[in-house]
Formats: sequence, C-alpha cells, structure tokens
Amino acid sequence: MTHIIAEPCIGVKDAACVDVCPVDCIYGKDEETWKMLFIHPEECIDCGLCVDACPVQAIFAAEETPDEWESYIAKNYEQFDLTPP
Repeated sequence: MTHIIAEPCIGVKDAACVDVCPVDCIYGKDEETWKMLFIHPEECIDCGLCVDACPVQAIFAAEETPDEWESYIAKNYEQFDLTPP
C-alpha cells in the first residue's frame, strides 16, 4: 500500500508533508513551476505522517482515496513512470 496526493494539493505551496516524511519520498517542490506534490509509490513506507501534516487534507492511503479523486492514484504512479496497480 502507498499514499497518494490528490486534487486539494493543486496550487498549495505548503510542503509540510515533505518535512515530516522519514524516507523523502514526496517530490515536486524543488521544481521551479511545481503545482502539486507527488508521493513515489515504491519509496513510500506507509507511515502516514504526511497525512496529518497536510494542511489541505489531500493525502490518502491509496485504497481510501475518495471516489472523486481516484484518478490521482494513476497520476501519482505515472509521475514516476510506473504502472498503477
């Protein structure tokens, strides 16, 4: 299982989740034009620390992602050239 970041993150420039991640698996903020962050699904250890740190409640365990943001599961995988499960 991995965590994913969904639509509420778009346009939010708060990277509190990056600061608490013990394995540095959240990417995007170092790019000049970043619009949202992504969690690398193969690096995520499913600790859940990022969930509580997210100021806009945009991070979910993949299997708990709300239906309206289910497409973000694939977007997180594709960001790292991986195939979603």
